Amino acid sequence: MIRYIEELEALKLPIDEYAIFGSGPLAVRRIRESQDIDIIVKKILWNELTNTHQDALRENPTRIQIGNVAIYNSWLNLTDKMNEMIDSAEIIKGLPFVRLEYIIEWKEFMGREKDRNDIDPKTEIGIEKKEEPLLVKGIGMI
Repeated sequence: MIRYIEELEALKLPIDEYAIFGSGPLAVRRIRESQDIDIIVKKILWNELTNTHQDALRENPTRIQIGNVAIYNSWLNLTDKMNEMIDSAEIIKGLPFVRLEYIIEWKEFMGREKDRNDIDPKTEIGIEKKEEPLLVKGIGMI
């Protein structure tokens, strides 16, 4: 499950300018739970947010941290594909999620134990889940 979804919705971001990344696309498909919300944004939205949330800018990695929502304008090996990932995001229950093919690419690049576990064939990542995507409103989780 993804926690803190109300915090993301409260930001009222334009749906075509951001996408949920990190573990969010896994959580919405019930592959594994997520403990936070990471989103990627297009450059224009990033510039607007840095102007309106200067006190929320953080380093290592560079992000805007608004409550439990971490907002990024780059994503390691996929930085050159940011707009593509946002433009091709899957809309699930009204929210944009980065496609699993990009999640797999990122996790293969990272190679951490948790990433290897996520892309292990037993986890079904990259395979369309038979269940409905999980979205629980009102309790702060997807």
